[in-house]
Amino acid sequence: MAFRQAEASGGRPQARRSSQERLRTSQRAQLAGEIVVSLLFARRALRRGTLDAAVVKLRGVGGRFGSAPERGESLLEARRLGAAVMRTLALMPGDTRCLTQSLVLTRLLARRRISATLVVGARIAPDFVAHAWVEHAGEPLLPTGDAFGRLVEL
Repeated sequence: MAFRQAEASGGRPQARRSSQERLRTSQRAQLAGEIVVSLLFARRALRRGTLDAAVVKLRGVGGRFGSAPERGESLLEARRLGAAVMRTLALMPGDTRCLTQSLVLTRLLARRRISATLVVGARIAPDFVAHAWVEHAGEPLLPTGDAFGRLVEL
């Protein structure tokens, strides 16, 4: 799948589909439905166990969409999915902050056989604050926040 590149804030390229490649309304609805179902799975997995167990469970759904895409194509697809997760979860009730977004995106990527790392970071000054995001090939797919030190990679 060919993509055009557009410079996003922060100087990183962002995936943009040309007018011929844009998802049809039915495809967007299907993706939104997949995101909502993934949200329910993520919330359930977190309630039933630890974070690392939840990540393992959410990744256990791999292979639903055929073979793994090429590296360049997978990064663009992963970025597109990250943006879709943020847009869709912004409309959902309940806690849909960084950890929830990261778990949902982790599940979507696993279903498409796209490797990803869930990163949890923290900042201790002036107050302790934790943050989570997802990376593919070392590139963040969700906002990384300001000055968070990496604590755990799952």
